[in-house]
Amino acid sequence: MSPSRKSKPPVQSLLLVNIGQLLTLRSSSGNSGPRRGIQLKELGIIEDAAVLCLGGKIVSVGKSKDAVRDSWLKKHREKVIEIDCSRQVVLPGFVDSHTHPVFVAPRLVDFEKRITGATYEEIAQAGGGIRSSVEAVRKASKKLLAEKVSQMLREVAEQGTTTVEAKSGYGLSLESEIKSLEAIHLAAKSWPGTVVPTLLGAHVVPKEFQGNSRAYVDEVCEKMIPLVAKRKLAQFVDVFTERGAFSAEDTERIFAAAEKHGLGVRAHVCQLSETRVQTLLPYKPASFDHMDHVNDDDIRTLARGNTMATLVPGANYFLGLEKFPPARKLIDAGVPVALATDYNPGSSPTPSMPFVLSLACTHMKMSPAEAISAATINGAWALRLAESKGSIEPGKDADLAVFEASDYREIPYWFASNRCAFTVMNGKLVVAGATASH
Repeated sequence: MSPSRKSKPPVQSLLLVNIGQLLTLRSSSGNSGPRRGIQLKELGIIEDAAVLCLGGKIVSVGKSKDAVRDSWLKKHREKVIEIDCSRQVVLPGFVDSHTHPVFVAPRLVDFEKRITGATYEEIAQAGGGIRSSVEAVRKASKKLLAEKVSQMLREVAEQGTTTVEAKSGYGLSLESEIKSLEAIHLAAKSWPGTVVPTLLGAHVVPKEFQGNSRAYVDEVCEKMIPLVAKRKLAQFVDVFTERGAFSAEDTERIFAAAEKHGLGVRAHVCQLSETRVQTLLPYKPASFDHMDHVNDDDIRTLARGNTMATLVPGANYFLGLEKFPPARKLIDAGVPVALATDYNPGSSPTPSMPFVLSLACTHMKMSPAEAISAATINGAWALRLAESKGSIEPGKDADLAVFEASDYREIPYWFASNRCAFTVMNGKLVVAGATASH
């Protein structure tokens, strides 16, 4: 288990030993792309394992018995924080590749209306939905929004998440979308994990542009995207491609603008109704999210590419829908699938990836192994971070989650129960919201 370099170890040096099950997510087939089909079940489990992390990176992975005999570790033992994992389960930190954390308050009126039978679209038409979050975000200070994002980041870390995609989308004006992205950056500075910011200016058409959606698309393409790219405030541009929001043609225009300015693209697609995705694929989207109503021809097309289908069953659960995303159909066809929380105030107010895993198993018939792969290595692929995130291998970022369990299947089994003992985020030990330092 000796690290490749012999120099003095950096300040943050961690050795996790006595791991009952270490889920490395290494591919036994040597697959270099996103996991699909039977590959989703490859967890690369090592029992009685140890992981050495130096300078925020994983440097070696193996058996505990080899670690304690390692000559390098014997020499530098006093420099290393050693953690006895007590035969618990350790896996890569979850990669939550779809969240909407920049909002001020929960949407409780929507919640009650839905209970009485109002649909998502009826609530929106009555003044609820996405637009009801906009006014508060426009009025809020950047500091307040950053505090809201920071609160969410603390909560997800306590559930085992170490990498988060964070969207704007409740400002819907140039000023407020920029403010939202700045709030994400401000919160990210004080969080030891990794945050990937996304511009979702095209969430819905704001009320001041009602009846003139083309003008708002112009605003997104000609003002928001160029400024966000110039200031390096986002890595991706997202679009809510849906009836009542933006058409596939609108999405193509926005994708083209993003491509012109060097930003990656992704889209909410097929949540409430079918949208054909073939015309969007030339822009090489990193992910299509929701996918509840995806067309069979599109499934066959997606199986031939690397665009991720990111499924967010938390939204289906909270909206009280009978049907969940067609995970089995997608997986069996060879489409690469990821899982995410879709954390947001209207349709999925949960920070818990373990709960999403439970939903994936019980309502989408994914196996626990498939769900874990979808929430780690494939989540990393959905954010184009697979070179550094999503598996426990030498050279990758030291992002790990330790769960109070003796078998990895317990993680989705114990629903509505947080069994995460602690996380390691970019080499920093985080316990119950507190970051330990050497």
